[in-house]
Amino acid sequence: MKRFLGLTLPLLPFCLALAPVQGFAQDKFFDSNGVKIRYVDGGAGEPVVLIHGNGSTLESWVNSGVLPNLAKDYRVIALDARGHGKSGKPHDVKAYGPEMGLDVVRLLDHLAVQRAHIVGYSMGAHITAQLLTTHPERFLTATLGGAAGRFTWGKEELERSEQEAREREKECVSRSQIMRLAPTNGPKPTEDEIKRRSAACMADPNQDRFAQAALTRGQKDQMITPAQVAAVRVPTLGVVGTLDDYLRDFQELKKLRPDVKLVIVESATHGGDRGAGRRPEFIAAVRELLASARSRSSR
Repeated sequence: MKRFLGLTLPLLPFCLALAPVQGFAQDKFFDSNGVKIRYVDGGAGEPVVLIHGNGSTLESWVNSGVLPNLAKDYRVIALDARGHGKSGKPHDVKAYGPEMGLDVVRLLDHLAVQRAHIVGYSMGAHITAQLLTTHPERFLTATLGGAAGRFTWGKEELERSEQEAREREKECVSRSQIMRLAPTNGPKPTEDEIKRRSAACMADPNQDRFAQAALTRGQKDQMITPAQVAAVRVPTLGVVGTLDDYLRDFQELKKLRPDVKLVIVESATHGGDRGAGRRPEFIAAVRELLASARSRSSR
């Protein structure tokens, strides 16, 4: 079992999942400041980087259909974020935070790619949002799916992340995070469901509960200020479901950056089968953003 965008879902073996997408069958690795990062690279055209959600891997982009769809017309680069999948899993809090975004910059440098369309979902969107404030020159466009960035970080968020980190150390999953990301007006996960997710996480060789705890504690170092957000000029898309608690953050983002195109997907949740990242509206909005950027650059 794997967690897709925060929820546990069955996952096809990587060799089967990627086999239909020509050029993506072979894992590649590079050293990012001492941490091994796994990635795949295929397709042709303008480069698109895909950054997955917390507890997931790059396969989530395959299973959602996003990677094979984009690979028809673009060069697609997807990575396992540090702490995930086949990438390195340091236990030091300092190895996360901004380092997660710098992994993307180093990967672009490794591939001699100057600028790319960067698409993140959930955790990947938080990474992308910080990168927009620190390395805007590496973007062609940005897509923030399911999360708008950590620009409202305070005491409450700090206490929440510490609680989630302790839960991950104990059970490999965070009970409070599972409940927080559950649909806003739907049934909540039961105790049996949480125990099942915990057991699956513990049994998964690609999961490291202490790395996940360190990553969670490092979230405070991904904070960006409202002033930094407002100063961004990179063409940006936001996609979020009406049943996602992060909708409020996107509404605040829209106030800070009226130029952001916000797509709100009716009846979509944060993750799982009903997650906005799996809906056709998501890939349609991303393709529209990429096409509009290409059109502007050709004028």
